Amino acid sequence: GSHDSFSYWVDEKSPVGPDQATAIKRLARISLVKKIMKKWSVTQNLTFKEQLEGGIRYFDLRVSSKPGEIGQEIYFIHGLFGIKVWDGLKEINTFLEQHPREVVFLDFNHFYAMDDSHHFFLINRIRSVFGSKLCSVECVEYVTLQYMWEKKRQVLIFYHYPLYKEYSFLWPGNKMPAPWANTTNVHKLLQFLETTLEERSRYGTFHVSQAILTPRVKTIARHLIRGLKNTLVHRNLPMILNWVKAQKPGVMGVNIITSDFVELVDFAATVIALNDLLLEEDESAT
Repeated sequence: GSHDSFSYWVDEKSPVGPDQATAIKRLARISLVKKIMKKWSVTQNLTFKEQLEGGIRYFDLRVSSKPGEIGQEIYFIHGLFGIKVWDGLKEINTFLEQHPREVVFLDFNHFYAMDDSHHFFLINRIRSVFGSKLCSVECVEYVTLQYMWEKKRQVLIFYHYPLYKEYSFLWPGNKMPAPWANTTNVHKLLQFLETTLEERSRYGTFHVSQAILTPRVKTIARHLIRGLKNTLVHRNLPMILNWVKAQKPGVMGVNIITSDFVELVDFAATVIALNDLLLEEDESAT
């Protein structure tokens, strides 16, 4: 998986998003501030298509309306506005059309400046773009690749808002817990990932290990121009990747792992390779 999957492009010319504090919105009237914000808002370099081609199958999505804009258009957001959600969904669907045995998880976990009418608009967009590819809510343990292939389903949508109850194809957010370490310290992060794996629900939910470091205000203040990638990610990715390599998948282990700038190391290939351990277990069992 990728963290803030859509943030490869954010619009410096757009207003600051409703996910930001009032003080930031005031500061952002200075054009340089938005340029700095961009360096800290972008957590990926690859487009959806490029991420999919690189092996990413879980997408972490934050969305918002644009306050003051006429209509109900919804955009991706991380500090600054990204592309229209509709355009991103179409890009993902094009890949799925070309690869009918691939399955993606779309996790809509943060909503800003949205009332129910915005949600209905977004949900209808999701339904119109993916149609019969959408997998209805089911017991998590039943949803194997074989199950998805037999039913010709390719998309699981997780929707962290009460309206999910009204649609059979919206999985509740609590089926996709993603505990967040909220630290700049890689050692604390790895300890947190270990602890939350031990606490992971054994059945009935998926689980996201967020292998990401989060800048504090003082981190940003000290390294304004360098940005997230050069300050936190480059230096710590090797240690994070070593942790990933040491994991085991399955009921007692990791399930979904997300990272920033997924192309900087062999992140996706390393996570995917963990599945070989499950095959080895099956072979030794038989």
